[in-house]
Amino acid sequence: MKNLSSGAKNDKYFRIDHLKNDLKKRSVRGGAVTMITQIFKFCLNMGSNVLLARLLTPEDYGLIGMVTAVTGFVTSFKDLGLSMATVQKDEINHEQVSTLFWMNMALSITTALICAAIAPAIAWFYNEPRLIWITLSLTVGFIMGGLGVQHTALLNRQMQYKVLMFNDLLSMLLGVVAAIIAASLGFGYWALVILPLVIAFVSTTGVWIACGWRPGLPKRQVGVRSMLIFGGHLTGFRIISYFARNLDNILIGRYWGSQQLGLYAKAYQLLVLPIHQINTPISHVAIPSLSRLQNEPQKFRHYFIQALSIVAFLTMPIIIFMMLASEEIIVLLLGSQWREASEIFRFLSLSALVQPLWDIVGLLYVSTGKTDRMFKWGVFSSLLIVVSFFIGLPYGASGVALSYSTTMLLLAIPCMYYATRGLPITLLDLLNTLKQPFIASLMAGIAMFAVKIAISSSFPILINVIACFIVMSSIYLIIMLYLFRMKSFYLGILRNLKG
Repeated sequence: MKNLSSGAKNDKYFRIDHLKNDLKKRSVRGGAVTMITQIFKFCLNMGSNVLLARLLTPEDYGLIGMVTAVTGFVTSFKDLGLSMATVQKDEINHEQVSTLFWMNMALSITTALICAAIAPAIAWFYNEPRLIWITLSLTVGFIMGGLGVQHTALLNRQMQYKVLMFNDLLSMLLGVVAAIIAASLGFGYWALVILPLVIAFVSTTGVWIACGWRPGLPKRQVGVRSMLIFGGHLTGFRIISYFARNLDNILIGRYWGSQQLGLYAKAYQLLVLPIHQINTPISHVAIPSLSRLQNEPQKFRHYFIQALSIVAFLTMPIIIFMMLASEEIIVLLLGSQWREASEIFRFLSLSALVQPLWDIVGLLYVSTGKTDRMFKWGVFSSLLIVVSFFIGLPYGASGVALSYSTTMLLLAIPCMYYATRGLPITLLDLLNTLKQPFIASLMAGIAMFAVKIAISSSFPILINVIACFIVMSSIYLIIMLYLFRMKSFYLGILRNLKG
């Protein structure tokens, strides 16, 4: 009787039939929950960045950037894409997830040991002895994170977005508080080490409390081979992409030092922060939903186009605004000691125009199980990105930023074309969806820039930024909602939130 009760309790985390009956409303409401949570996380993240940037120095951020650029590559192996395999697969059982759990744990411990072993090599490479203890400390978080991978995947599979988002917000809040206290007490760069460790511990504890599933012993021949293949290709893509997108940090740190790396890393972090606040919740909701619709082509196409439209509508005006007001944003948020980062920020914002597109197009590969094609694209695009770093490196961090952004822009069309081959979605569908938000953002940006030139010397920097933001957002909304007649589309989404 005990085993039957335990099986029934676990079974609710694996079955998904009940989700299909109300998939649209679950997706929209889940998107609303995650978006609201992301707004709070954005404010918390932005506030912590503002405070920590004033309590710490570019060198502190550069030291952490040196370590994470290397260890992040190694830790790409700790998940092996198995969490996404749990979310994506239509049918799954207790034995399979238990086996995946222990695989994740073994991988997490292995990567922690590898990172600990290469700590002296990292310190030697950068000629910076302090990096040894930073690396050893961060490895603890890898193991803690591995404990919660499958629990998080099961909650995501069941679209338990409220639970997941609350856990994310709480863990981030406690991590930020701990980091600010440490920085205030004079711990310096150790505050940036404490931050991810606290987040990992609280987050893993939270998902174990929220998800009643407990792993059994691992078993052989339980049908995880297809999931391992899926996860292996996804991990291969992530590893290659990570290497390509973090080699810039390694090269800048090695040849230009921690000061330049600190400026570059902070500019990149500040730029992608608002983008991730939008893309992350939409991706969390879209992957389970699209996975359930992969055998219904027209519904799949309609759902994806809607998701892309929302991403483009929200991210494009933000990116144009940050590009045109880069120096004011840097000085206002981080302080005048970070002014040199504004040029890097401006160059990187060119790549940010297509970064949301890259992220959401990746959902097509994952939700349809075509991670093998995703891996092939990763190899091709990453080679070109790596070449761009070496082209820009002689010109410092700004040169790397400009060369990287140019490459990302050139790869945008091939990226969309390759991802949509063989799917009910076409390249023309994507371009038509992106066209209006881009034009509206460009027109609003031109008006905003004119206002910025006119008032820049007359008012304090805060007033200038607020005025530019009001002009930009007002004109953008007028163009999108009335000139392009998208009002009914977005009102329809709001009605679904209430329904």
